[in-house]
Amino acid sequence: MILMNEIPDRFWGLFRSINRSTYIEALLKINEEYEYSNYFLSREVCLQVLEEYFVQKQLVIWQDELEDEADALLPTAARVLNWLLRAGWLRKVDDYASMTVYIVIPDYAAVMIEAFFKLTSDEEDETQIYIQNVYAILFSLKHDPRASVSLLNTACINTKRLNKTLQDMLHNMDKFFASLLSKKAYGELLKDHLEGYVEEIVKKKYHILKTSDNFYLYKNDIKRWISSMREDGEWMEQMSRRSGLKVTVGDIGEKLDQIERGFDYIEHRIANMDKEHSRYIRATVTRLNYLLNQEDNMKGLVIRLLNHLSDTENQEEAIKETGNCMNLSQISLLSENSLYKRRKPRAGFKENLMAEEEAPELTMEEVLNLNRLKSRYSRKEIEDFIEARLEHGCMEVKEDTVRSPEEFEKLILAYDYSTRRKSLYQVEDQEPEQIDNGRYRYPKLVFTRRKES
Repeated sequence: MILMNEIPDRFWGLFRSINRSTYIEALLKINEEYEYSNYFLSREVCLQVLEEYFVQKQLVIWQDELEDEADALLPTAARVLNWLLRAGWLRKVDDYASMTVYIVIPDYAAVMIEAFFKLTSDEEDETQIYIQNVYAILFSLKHDPRASVSLLNTACINTKRLNKTLQDMLHNMDKFFASLLSKKAYGELLKDHLEGYVEEIVKKKYHILKTSDNFYLYKNDIKRWISSMREDGEWMEQMSRRSGLKVTVGDIGEKLDQIERGFDYIEHRIANMDKEHSRYIRATVTRLNYLLNQEDNMKGLVIRLLNHLSDTENQEEAIKETGNCMNLSQISLLSENSLYKRRKPRAGFKENLMAEEEAPELTMEEVLNLNRLKSRYSRKEIEDFIEARLEHGCMEVKEDTVRSPEEFEKLILAYDYSTRRKSLYQVEDQEPEQIDNGRYRYPKLVFTRRKES
């Protein structure tokens, strides 16, 4: 609010001016030169920068309310610079020692110029900057003994800004739904989708959240560090003493809770963005299909008719004229599928039953083979399979454990048997590695005798 009190009343005249876009471009060019200057910009340098830019752009400037007839006779660069000085967007500093007039940008104007820059340029996505800042700050708090609670406050601010940025991205996706219905041709909608939504949202914003270098890459580490900081009472006391008497251990814990809650909100917002993205893609495909087939699709023709009737001034006359030309009560106009599907006669049903082919009789060899595949080994056979391979009270599955289909099936059944409560053996809880002996591939399990409870 301090900067708001410094803004002069004529400052806001830029937004009402007929030359608004010209003044904004001039401010951006001066600010670009201002960033690379070691000291103030002289008036001559500003005039040179603006003159070169206006010659390239070939802009036309109209007489403004703050200008008089004498100003209208000046060159374009001088007119624009004088107007910006009078309106308070720029300020003069007279250096009497060097007899030079310098141009500076006031603090309140710098805030507005930064907003103009964001509106007219494509910077690096802010979500990536904020998440990396939070990651770096918490890493410093965790490992740097000189870190203070001020870094924790900065992490909270960046978390809030990241949430705000994601919320803005989510709300701004609604404008693409409105553009769906405004496009009347297939080519226009496809171009708007590829050059608008895909380029601006998917590639520049949404894609960054879903690739490998994304929010989820840092989230787990950040939450783990927050949890360890909250449980480390000695660290929190040291941080409190280092930051002064005004900061207590409870304040530090509250800041850590705010960051953790902020990351939970971020996950919810990203999930909502996923829903909106899927909804937009489905709506786009449906709209493209409608625009592509509206001349051949009965449903599309009916929708065109209804749109035509809604846009007509005399709707009653248009409805009467339409009713005289076509019968809208016919079912074929409302749906391509009939409401009643006629059944086949009973005679045909009997013929279909008689026409069924009887299953061929199996040979003795096929029956034996089928029974062998469907048979299960008994519990005693599975226990004998394990006990025959016990060494020092445990059975370790090796490459030579399975050599035949029967042994492979018994190994599978042995694992299934070990998962039951009443089994005599159990499998050790660990992630087994895979064994490939050329014929069979199976995990390297270890069976041990179950302890009696």
